[in-house]
Amino acid sequence: MTVSGLLRAPQRFADNYRGFQPDARRFLLVTLVGGAALSLWWIDFNLYLASLGFDASRIGIIATAGSVASAAAAFPVSAWSDRIGRRLVMVAGTLASIVAVIGMILTPDAMAILILAALFGAGNMAFQVVGVPYMSEHSEPGHRSELFALQFAISNATNIVAAALGGVVARTIADGLGFLPDGPDTYRIILVFMAVLLLAGLVFVLRLSDDRPSVLRTRRLLAAGEPAAFRTIRSSEWSIARFGLTVRDRRTFFRLLLPGLLISIGAGQVIPFLNLFVQTKFGLDLAALNGVFAVTSIGTMLAILYQPTIARRFGRLRSVILVQGASIPFLIVLGFSPVLWMVIAAMAVRNSLMNAGNPIFNAFAMDQVSQAERATLAAAMSLMWSIGWVIAGAYYSVVHAALGFDAGYMVNFATIIVLYTVATWLYWFWFRDAEPHLIEPDSAPASEAVTD
Repeated sequence: MTVSGLLRAPQRFADNYRGFQPDARRFLLVTLVGGAALSLWWIDFNLYLASLGFDASRIGIIATAGSVASAAAAFPVSAWSDRIGRRLVMVAGTLASIVAVIGMILTPDAMAILILAALFGAGNMAFQVVGVPYMSEHSEPGHRSELFALQFAISNATNIVAAALGGVVARTIADGLGFLPDGPDTYRIILVFMAVLLLAGLVFVLRLSDDRPSVLRTRRLLAAGEPAAFRTIRSSEWSIARFGLTVRDRRTFFRLLLPGLLISIGAGQVIPFLNLFVQTKFGLDLAALNGVFAVTSIGTMLAILYQPTIARRFGRLRSVILVQGASIPFLIVLGFSPVLWMVIAAMAVRNSLMNAGNPIFNAFAMDQVSQAERATLAAAMSLMWSIGWVIAGAYYSVVHAALGFDAGYMVNFATIIVLYTVATWLYWFWFRDAEPHLIEPDSAPASEAVTD
């Protein structure tokens, strides 16, 4: 690359993140405030339950109720969004989350909190299922990768900021009011923050354009460039009329879902326990451990933002294969190196590479199916991820009960390396010819009429 090319590179990078549609920009605001609320939930909800005097078993049951409700809501939410539009589903999901949080502020009853946790899980699943197809339907093909990447990066950024500010502000207010530092009232302040953030998210969702099918039918607003131009395997349309779900190419769905299931099984039996692995193996204190994971999160955010540039050069799916394949050697170092700084570096790089490909693959996957199938695919992807983590958690427990810490983690890391390798190979084998040409934002057509 020439010197002038190097000088223009930052400008080209910034230009790629301009030109989003108005509804896409509004959805990013929804992600910002909603992601902050969700971050506070994941960080502090179990601590709130513990402050109420719930034991580990009861906390686990409540967490399981939320997970089961999320999984159960996936396909109904998909079908519902096809009938009444993505926006109304997001409104309903946000309202459900607000009701759940307010209810938890008002009652300490275990059964009521279990029901409210399930309601919150179902409301959160509405965003997971609907958000991906919504972004596809409100973006041009040439800017879709950047939109997905920016949305994912914003989610990561809110995790860091919400974790840092939420606890500090809540603790300051609690001290001023004379609450116990780890008492229920301190955590209820955080729940109030969550409710306020969700209300702000509801305001932004209500500002999104009406996308009910009855409204869109008159305009036939199909997003540009869909379905993607690649070798399609024809099969008869498969419809589950009872649930309103349609899959027009079962083989394509299977190929999009299976690698993700393998990755989720591999990730689920290592990633949630990395903090325990690093702390136990190297004896880090809490402050040092939090610092390690903060650095990892920042690196991940930067990698996500740069991934569309790689995708533009090599193609979206090939860029995903590239970063996932490159992460595998770092998994080996992470799992088996006895040197702390090498483990920290490997963890930061691996996390950045694997997560950088996620939004790009989501954008790619949405382009492989018709608009009518997008919510179904998004629901299936979320469900496969949840199933993978359930399998992985059970596998982790059995392995460590039988082998102990050192041998158990050796088996865990060997498992994740094998599953990631197989999944990456399947992506290459099935989709290596999926993008015969690359779409540049400057040359992307403004619209392209496609019939379902």
